[in-house]
Amino acid sequence: FLKFSMRKLKDAAGVPIYQRKTRHLEDRKEEKIENQMAEEKKLELFGYWRSTAAWRVRCALLFKGIPFKYTPINLVKGEQKSEEYTKLNPLQSVPSLKVNDDLVLNQSVAIMEWLEENYPDKPLLPSDSSQRAQVRAIVLAISSDIHPIQNLRVLNKLSSEQSVKEEWVQHWIKFGFTGLEKMLEKSAGKYCVGDQVTMADICLVPQVFNAIRWNLKDLSAFPNIVRVNENLSQLTPFIESHPSKQPDATL
Repeated sequence: FLKFSMRKLKDAAGVPIYQRKTRHLEDRKEEKIENQMAEEKKLELFGYWRSTAAWRVRCALLFKGIPFKYTPINLVKGEQKSEEYTKLNPLQSVPSLKVNDDLVLNQSVAIMEWLEENYPDKPLLPSDSSQRAQVRAIVLAISSDIHPIQNLRVLNKLSSEQSVKEEWVQHWIKFGFTGLEKMLEKSAGKYCVGDQVTMADICLVPQVFNAIRWNLKDLSAFPNIVRVNENLSQLTPFIESHPSKQPDATL
């Protein structure tokens, strides 16, 4: 009798109570499946907390509001040399961005360009062609001229002495910043190129961090670099992408 009575009960909308419970369970199951599918579709970023190149991509993803999964690759322990990771990145470097099983992107600048083309909301390149050229010139000055000669593998090849490494890094950052400062004299507004956050800014902040990390603490000779870096460092994507905020950080 009780079982029969329960099947007769209805909610305010006239739906039998037992059916409502069944629907609720089905809805939760569907929601769980949808969440799993969304998680599987997320871009997967392979990086290292202190890598300036990986930082660029983290910042670009956060700036554009693109969900992603983060997988740490410990460069100091040599995890980038594993057979599994080398399949993703033949140069054994970070970052790598796994889009799906058929597409893995390498090189931070190429990844940012891909994000710009496939996720055009909140653009990181100006609409004006001359300004886009200025942005790309700054991006390449940092990513191709300044940054590569202070990579971990370059420094390890250079010397085992920390003092030698530090002198090397400081020399080349000073040289690069001297030229970069002159570029910003012509292009900078609030940020590197005018008042819009661009790829140039995403490259600048990690490089300034690297300069300070290598004890190049007096940057007074580069007032535009310092000013722009301070402006950018107050923005949420730059705060959240900072190395100290990453799950693999070892400060």
